[in-house]
Amino acid sequence: MLTLVPTPIGNLDDISKRSLDALLEAELIFCEDTRVTKKLLHLLGEKNNLDFSNKEYKSYHSHNENQILKTLTPDTFTKNVVYVSDAGMPCVSDPGATLVDYCIQNGVTYDVIPGANAVLTAYAMSGFTHTTFSFHGFLDHKGASRASKLNDILNDSNLGILYESPHRLLKLLEELARLDENRTIFLVKEISKLHQTTFKDNSKNLFEKFKNENIRGEWVVIIEPKETIGQNLDLADIQSLDLPPKIKAKLLSKMTGKKVKDIYNELLEN
Repeated sequence: MLTLVPTPIGNLDDISKRSLDALLEAELIFCEDTRVTKKLLHLLGEKNNLDFSNKEYKSYHSHNENQILKTLTPDTFTKNVVYVSDAGMPCVSDPGATLVDYCIQNGVTYDVIPGANAVLTAYAMSGFTHTTFSFHGFLDHKGASRASKLNDILNDSNLGILYESPHRLLKLLEELARLDENRTIFLVKEISKLHQTTFKDNSKNLFEKFKNENIRGEWVVIIEPKETIGQNLDLADIQSLDLPPKIKAKLLSKMTGKKVKDIYNELLEN
């Protein structure tokens, strides 16, 4: 049997009894990084007075999973097999999905234990009342694919949730401020850790705030969805309305993502 075990994303107390039991019973542990998992089990053992010795560890990550899969047989899972990523829920922007698919394709029994997850925790912390969201993991560092994905997120009717590193957070905020300075953004860093901190403001204000900050920690970013005016309303409908330029500019900004000031100036010129 295979059991996917979520591990704490910061606070060790977030490990569940089910997860501890599965790790205790495990004979073979597939790990995203064996060093990280061994250190985690050492800390959990000390904290909970448990013995995690005599385990077999095998590396299983995005760069070697295809090679490892070729070595597996259904007999591999006649023992208690566990998979853990470095932190959080396996398969959520982490390896593990290919192991699950292997079990499905080969009739191997498997289970997933609920547990710590940065995406859902950040969503609950954000205060957004939208009931749907799209999760994008980490954006590409640069290039057309990054710009295209960011444009898709800003024009989506769902909340956009993504991860960002401390080295690229300012770049992301600058891009968001340039594309839609009024869009509301929620940021949270170091979830469940000592320095957990949240911010919620429009993209322009957040960019100005962080320009002079020493940005640290891992971040979850939640982007307010594009406001929909109505299913049958398009740009031509808005442009034809007899409205004051400022109000019309705000409506068109919501629909296009362009800056209100730029649209206002265009309206005055026409």
